[in-house]
Amino acid sequence: MNALTLLVTALLVYALAYRFYASFIIAKVLAFDPDRPTPAHTLENGYDYKPTNRWVLFGHHFAAIAGAGPLVGPVLAAQFGYLPGFLWILIGSVLAGGVHDMVILFASVRYNGLSLTEIARRETGKTAGWATTAAVLFIIITALAGLSMVVVNALAESSWGTFSIAMTIPIAVFVGWYMNKARPGKITEASVIGVTLVVAAIVLGEPLSRSGWAHYFLYSKTSLSIILAVYGMLASILPVWLLLTPRDYLSSYMKIGTIGLLALGILWVRPEIAAPAFTSFIHGGGPIIPGHVWPYVCITVACGAISGFHSLISSGTTPKMIASERDLRLIGYGAMLTEGFVSIMALIAATVLLPGDYFAINVPPEVFQKLGLSVSHLPDMAIAVGEHLEGRAGGAVSLAVGMAQIFTAMPGMKSLLSYWYHFAIMFEALFILTTIDAGTRVARYITQEVFGKVYAPFARTDWWPGVFLTSFLVCAAWGGMLMAGNISTIWPMFGVANQLLSAIALAVGTTFILKRTKAVYALVTFVPFLFMLATTVSAGIMNITGNYLPRHDFQGWLNVTLTAIMLALAAVITVESVKSWLTALGLRHTVTSKPVTGNQ
Repeated sequence: MNALTLLVTALLVYALAYRFYASFIIAKVLAFDPDRPTPAHTLENGYDYKPTNRWVLFGHHFAAIAGAGPLVGPVLAAQFGYLPGFLWILIGSVLAGGVHDMVILFASVRYNGLSLTEIARRETGKTAGWATTAAVLFIIITALAGLSMVVVNALAESSWGTFSIAMTIPIAVFVGWYMNKARPGKITEASVIGVTLVVAAIVLGEPLSRSGWAHYFLYSKTSLSIILAVYGMLASILPVWLLLTPRDYLSSYMKIGTIGLLALGILWVRPEIAAPAFTSFIHGGGPIIPGHVWPYVCITVACGAISGFHSLISSGTTPKMIASERDLRLIGYGAMLTEGFVSIMALIAATVLLPGDYFAINVPPEVFQKLGLSVSHLPDMAIAVGEHLEGRAGGAVSLAVGMAQIFTAMPGMKSLLSYWYHFAIMFEALFILTTIDAGTRVARYITQEVFGKVYAPFARTDWWPGVFLTSFLVCAAWGGMLMAGNISTIWPMFGVANQLLSAIALAVGTTFILKRTKAVYALVTFVPFLFMLATTVSAGIMNITGNYLPRHDFQGWLNVTLTAIMLALAAVITVESVKSWLTALGLRHTVTSKPVTGNQ
């Protein structure tokens, strides 16, 4: 199988889905109104609510939703062969992920930018609302700690990477000031300046790493953990136009640009897929993922096909900045398809590696020896990049090696192998960091809504005591988990929890559609809801019985408890959602939730 075939197939499927399926949903199912004022206009405060150029907002939204998942997940899923991951990314992103993101974004816009938890409460009832709140806060804090750990591990003791990433912060502040205060409306002008400065920061990082200034950007994991938590708090507090939006917008250029360059590399090099379509591990017993191909390929690919985390962004920062409902298809559905394409590129980069090299990177040496495989090009690659590559589990290193291998096969690039490898590592760190800042701000919104039930001023995003306190609590929570290393006891079930949240969001979306239009239209969210619920519940039970209980230690029992809590919360939300569906369909006479109020 040639990688070019997978690339062209993905592009054609995504183009057709965006043109026809997304258009049908936005026009018929959701019945958008381009002339209806959005909360960015009606509630504009220049802080959280601010009408934003559709391409700038697309950049922010894409950067916020595209974290580690679309890069690392497909790489790890390559254990099953190239075909299971490829098919799930295409089918999942078109029929589930894009629909999930766009419907929740639309619902939040109609609810004045309220979060998923508050939408669930108003649509389905208090019980489902509180269960959703508990699930969301648990998942988002865990996610932020886990994503931060990936960044810390990538940047620790790396002056080149730390310098380049750090420089994107003052650059973003400058660009935010430039296009909002100095030269309002000059988006192209500000973009050129910003992208030029970001590229300069990346290029200058390499000579700096060999200079006497390098030690100023060398930090331990503990120091980086503190710095990340402080950064998260700043990004959560500062006006959205000053740091968060311009930084994510500029980062999206690097993200999409790098993936576009990788696609061009595949077009030029036309590498062969070295991995088989299916491996013997589809029946379980794999060295990376212990379970069967279903449900674990869906859980492992995660954000590349559908992600519950996206619903937090779609009901967090983005709906407060969308200038027109006309932009919903581009931002909600288009950004998800873009992330799916990123996942396809990551899968290709992993599967062009020979199986022996792939598994040598992603499993411990003692496990690799039992697989009966041998390394081929990996020793030469390790010498070329100046790093030990074997036993570097987690997906990040194998992705960087695969990308570097494709880039250096292009004319005149062979001598730049080390540069491309380190560039890919920094690219992954930047990809993840933009999710951390937006995620922290969303967690702050949700925490304010919860505290607002006790003391009303907390619910106001312009009440500074509440903003500071909730931001501090959120950052202290995930920062504490990061520094203590406790995330290692929680990360194994994060994939299940994240996908379970997508099922919860699809249930809320189904309720939203049923109450407003033809019942048959609710199938666009109900069918993927059923699939995701079955997938995540199955994976959760398999994790408990096959992975956690056999450990017979504290970590295993903790994972069992936390996974069981998540499954129980999902069960509560499902039951309450079914009640609301029956009511909407006229099959029950008892109304289970209060009448919806507010701007709809």
